[in-house]
Amino acid sequence: MTHAQRAEEWQGFLSALLQVWREKYSEIEVLETVTEGRARSVLLRAASSASLLVVGHRLTERPVGPRTGPVTHAVIHHVGCPVAVVPHE
Repeated sequence: MTHAQRAEEWQGFLSALLQVWREKYSEIEVLETVTEGRARSVLLRAASSASLLVVGHRLTERPVGPRTGPVTHAVIHHVGCPVAVVPHE
């Protein structure tokens, strides 16, 4: 599978995943982009003109240590728009 085919496959998956939310909240513009690179760098670039950046936070049973991962931590501190951190399992 070529890089272009893989990107197209991920784009289709992402579009299908977001369809239910687009229908429910049709007044909200959602931009979907499939790109390669380090997550932190890609998100910071993508959010440079965003009104809101939404990132996931995996819930785990950690006795000690940081509550957010390095990508979430980086975007909270370096992005220029509000960040919503959404927990998930």
